[in-house]
Amino acid sequence: MFESCVHRSLWMVLLVGLGSFAVACDEKLSDLAGPSPNLEPTFSSVQREIFEARDAAGRAACTECHTDAGGRTPSGGLNLRHEIAFASLVGVASRGKAGAVRVIPGDADDSYIVQKLEGRPGIVGERMPRTGGPYLTQGQMTILKRWIATGATND
Repeated sequence: MFESCVHRSLWMVLLVGLGSFAVACDEKLSDLAGPSPNLEPTFSSVQREIFEARDAAGRAACTECHTDAGGRTPSGGLNLRHEIAFASLVGVASRGKAGAVRVIPGDADDSYIVQKLEGRPGIVGERMPRTGGPYLTQGQMTILKRWIATGATND
């Protein structure tokens, strides 16, 4: 009898835990994305919605500084031009900070792009965008981090 009661209690705890997990995973990305409602955790979406576009909050597109358009040298040597952005980011060492890697697949917290966008202590130079904001929202950062955490694939 005692064993069956414990067994039933464990199942209840498991079901409640799974229910809570399902609710947490059921968040709508469009609700998180804020000023970039079409943003998804894929490289093509991050490229289109973050790197190449201003958002509804007025944040400048990353490519305004990080591209070789017009023959200029991209800021920090990071070229986010569509055709070469992925190869310039994933697994590539930062030119600004020794030992830092721009995007580490599966490790958003240690990816230097996340550190620069959040303005974490220890970055070299300024938080991005250098214009002093507006910065990416918490929701936009969550989606960018999700792309990195799930392997930073070229999708």
